[in-house]
Amino acid sequence: MMWGYGNMGWAWGYGLLALAGVALLIYVIVRLLSKKSESDNTRSSPRQADSSAARRILEERFARGELTAEQYREQLRVLDESP
Repeated sequence: MMWGYGNMGWAWGYGLLALAGVALLIYVIVRLLSKKSESDNTRSSPRQADSSAARRILEERFARGELTAEQYREQLRVLDESP
């Protein structure tokens, strides 16, 4: 007599499904917290973000030939000195 052993395979399936659900929940929480900390870092130093954007524009202008090497170096120096 095999009473109660007929659905044993389903019990394993539900256990694995619950484990996958918990893992997914932990993953989503970690991703949300990491995005929040990244946005906090960006807000805490807007000067740094502005400076990197300015440097990128300056590099693009130099690459296109709009600036001479002397102008490029001078403007980099000004960016480094700005408060």
